[in-house]
Amino acid sequence: MAVDFSEEIKNLRATMASVREVTNLDALAGQIAELEKQASAPDLWDDPDAAQKVTSALSRANTERDRVVEMDQRIEDLEVLVEMATEDGGDADTLAECERELVSITKAVGELEVRTLLSGEYDEREAVVTIRSGAGGVDAADFAEMLMRMYLRWAERHGYPTKVMDTSYAEEAGLKSATFEVNVPYAFGNLSVEAGTHRLVRISPFDNQGRRQTSFAAVEVIPLIETTDTVEIPENELKVDVFRSSGPGGQSVNTTDSAVRMTHIPTGIVVSMQNEKSQIQNRAAALRVLQSRLLLQKKQEEDAKKKELAGDVKASWGDQMRSYVLHPYQMVKDLRTEHEVGNTSGVLDGDIDGFLEAGIRWRRNKANDTE
Repeated sequence: MAVDFSEEIKNLRATMASVREVTNLDALAGQIAELEKQASAPDLWDDPDAAQKVTSALSRANTERDRVVEMDQRIEDLEVLVEMATEDGGDADTLAECERELVSITKAVGELEVRTLLSGEYDEREAVVTIRSGAGGVDAADFAEMLMRMYLRWAERHGYPTKVMDTSYAEEAGLKSATFEVNVPYAFGNLSVEAGTHRLVRISPFDNQGRRQTSFAAVEVIPLIETTDTVEIPENELKVDVFRSSGPGGQSVNTTDSAVRMTHIPTGIVVSMQNEKSQIQNRAAALRVLQSRLLLQKKQEEDAKKKELAGDVKASWGDQMRSYVLHPYQMVKDLRTEHEVGNTSGVLDGDIDGFLEAGIRWRRNKANDTE
């Protein structure tokens, strides 16, 4: 069937109009001008931390503006290319090129549109992701490690820096739990839709009878706290234990008690960190994650919305949000959005953008329904 380029381009322009409205290019231009002024100050690097914030903010603002401007230009160029291709009865090769570019632009515009849906208070933040094995024994621990690899590979595909903060290995294989950061703007907004219980169905590689096994893992996503946030934690509300870091199978990573377990006594929240080189660094990292969790809890209490955005998920039957079926057929399906993919190996290798986009759109539609 011939592509109706006129109608497709019209739809793309309509979507970009809403993107521009949300992005507010005039306000963004003013922000860039102010940041450029700050960045040109001769004493900028007297305070390296402040300088880094200014230059990073300027880079993000320029990228956001350029993304919109360049997309508008691509649509204009596509329209010109279509006109050239249809002159004198049509050029098959050029029309084929137009179709390829249309597919590419449509995908890119869709990604831009999703970004405009990330307007929550903490959506712009970096993210802290914690994965815990649930019901299913050694298969659940192995599944937790598979999920951690999936998210780290997703970040790697996009060039997003990550930092593993804590890993607690299971005795036979896999992970009891793991915590890592994704250090890029909007990481929380994108990954927050992954919070919940994930379910794996497969022939267990740990069962010598080759039986099918169902196992579960819980994913928690919280926004990374910033220095401007005010979450005061009195020392008398903290219990801090130190212990020796360990690796797979209980092997010692180092010979000093550098790992830190921090408990917030009033709430019972526990954070463990062991991947930094010193006890001081692990304590600082644990405190930052604890503050992030308390910040999110405070927000939840204030707006009386979902009691557990980060999630107190059971990681067992009845509350899963996504199923990864590797046997008797292959399918990954999100039970909230109905988005599904047959390429399970691709998904587990980090190809999860379709699930993220569907989740963000589902969340926005759900919020609109309750307004």
